Amino acid sequence: MNRNEKPILVFQTDFTYAEGAVSSMYGVVKTVDRELEIMDGTHQIPQYDTWSASYRLYQSLPFWPKGTIYVSVVDPGVGTKRRACVARTSDGHYVVSPDNGSLTHLKRYIGIEEVREIDESVNRLKSTRGTSVFHGRDLFGYTAARLASGIIDFEGVGPAYPVEEIVEHPIAEPKISDGKAEGIFEIKDPNFGNAWTNIPLEDFERAGFSYGDTLHVTICHGGEKIFEKDVHFEKTFGFVAISEPIIYNNELMKVSLAVSQGNFCEKYHVDFGPDWTVTFTK
Repeated sequence: MNRNEKPILVFQTDFTYAEGAVSSMYGVVKTVDRELEIMDGTHQIPQYDTWSASYRLYQSLPFWPKGTIYVSVVDPGVGTKRRACVARTSDGHYVVSPDNGSLTHLKRYIGIEEVREIDESVNRLKSTRGTSVFHGRDLFGYTAARLASGIIDFEGVGPAYPVEEIVEHPIAEPKISDGKAEGIFEIKDPNFGNAWTNIPLEDFERAGFSYGDTLHVTICHGGEKIFEKDVHFEKTFGFVAISEPIIYNNELMKVSLAVSQGNFCEKYHVDFGPDWTVTFTK
């Protein structure tokens, strides 16, 4: 990154655009430094869902330029003793976020080199000290703007604490054997209704599966069978007829299920979480 270029700020929240929360955060950033560039990740994270916040960071952060400051605010514990922090990842990005599980996937799959707790005595918007319910504006957005503008450096965020103390969600591991792969649906595509498993493509191939195979798929919710069908494993959606299900490799190199020009989750009443299990066999 050019030394004269200020980092991009990218925001993701569960705020939606239904009222003025997002606008207020951006106003604070521009008040600190009108030159700062602000981009949207998403403001449609499911309410209070820190798992989804973590996954969406993992999904998009690696594709932003080194030095980008990502502000992730999904904060059901706002105003409580949960830590407010800035984490520096192993690939040179910064994440400003409550430490409430939202850093899980970055820590696991990318790596976090250092994490600092935001010092609210310095890095908090002074004009709003009477409220503790909008840290996205008063703490996270404000600190991110000060960091991006160069008013503070990373050390100026606040004291470092051990990376091992970062709050993490448990991550389920797939089970792979010859001719069989078992996993869970760890997230879904809310727009197209695709269901993304936790099974990497390389594990799927290790089980003996190849593009062009027809596999037997069983989906259970809490042990109850929801879906059982033979499904084609193909590179992309156009290899099956419209409205037919397909197994494919998604953009994060994880095995997923979709309906060609349809919505798999709606059609088959599938959701995600550790109690949504999926098994593939030949």
